[in-house]
Amino acid sequence: MTRRVVVTGLGMVTPLGSNGPSNWEGIQQGRSGIGPITRFDASAVGAQMAGEVTDFDPRTIMDAKEVRHYDRFIHFAVAATAEALADAGMNRLSASEAERTGVIYGSGMGGLSTILEAQAALENRGARRVSPFLSPGCAINMAAGVISIRWGLKGPNYATVSACSTSAHAIADGFYAIQRGDADVMVTGGSEAVIAEVTVASFDNAGALSRQSGPEASRPFDRNRDGFVIAEGGATLILEELTHAQARGAHIYAELIGVGMTGDAYHITAPDPGGSGAARAMVRALEVAGIAPDAVQYINAHATSTKLGDASETAAIKSVFGAHAYRLAVSSTKSMTGHLLGAAGAAEAAFTALALRDQMLPPTANLEEPDPDCDLDYVPGEARAATLDVALTNSNGFGGANITLALRRYAV
Repeated sequence: MTRRVVVTGLGMVTPLGSNGPSNWEGIQQGRSGIGPITRFDASAVGAQMAGEVTDFDPRTIMDAKEVRHYDRFIHFAVAATAEALADAGMNRLSASEAERTGVIYGSGMGGLSTILEAQAALENRGARRVSPFLSPGCAINMAAGVISIRWGLKGPNYATVSACSTSAHAIADGFYAIQRGDADVMVTGGSEAVIAEVTVASFDNAGALSRQSGPEASRPFDRNRDGFVIAEGGATLILEELTHAQARGAHIYAELIGVGMTGDAYHITAPDPGGSGAARAMVRALEVAGIAPDAVQYINAHATSTKLGDASETAAIKSVFGAHAYRLAVSSTKSMTGHLLGAAGAAEAAFTALALRDQMLPPTANLEEPDPDCDLDYVPGEARAATLDVALTNSNGFGGANITLALRRYAV
């Protein structure tokens, strides 16, 4: 018998807030977490906006020494996971439970700020001033490692890295780990903290970032979109085998029923214009879930607010769903959070699970003049009540990575 996988805990740190409820409230209100860059002097670059986390103090979940030793992306990971484990009622585990609980947690770029600080120390103060904690403080797998050590979780423990689809791949791997019987519970997700001058300058020089001002800079599917808005944060989902969750009376947000993963084999940064890779990911997710396309009511789109990406994803949705594409709802929560890069997939999976729980469609903010090539129902402006049973969430990354997660409303 196939082991069913459910979501029993959520935790989030994003520009909309430092916990899950504040994030979900912000999404339903259509509130933007985007504002002027304050992490560095951005006067020399064209892009001026970012989704910064402004109400977060890592000292609330780590002691001062740990804060110094670990990069900001690890701070986000630990904070989101602390919330998710508490939400799932799993703060304390027995020895046998800990051995059946694992961690798969990713980051697209890891501890970039820590590397930059170490390089500055080397250049300005000499080799003896480079921290011995550079490697454990910035390595991508250390978010998973720190989570495992902090909570004594002894199941599978590693990181995924696939650019902007990183944390969705972490969730997919957690799903399969539970299905295979490698674990009963998996802590999954991702975090990112790379709002730095070098990163913003690079993305901006590539023409990827929006140069618009104000919280409206991220405008997926809009005719006047001109690029994504870089953001930071972390999101954690607790995945659990269904009977294990039922036995302990866990609250269940949604059931994870399918995963589809493909590669474009097209370009290092640009999507296939026809969206064939993204389409195949959606098809595969539906196949794994054992459902027909017309069973889907909502898609949380990857839609980053780039000219190529939004049109390509729209084309992919049309190719998979045909006429039904015009009957389902599609929205981009990046219009409010900005693009969390490696953390985006997990945050958007969390929003999708909450949408199913509350029967509420997240809106696409700032969609004022739809692009003629983007002609689906993108839930413009305001959240909308709806009858939702099945939803997909898409993530795509540089290198041509595509992944779709399929979730279903859980009913006892």
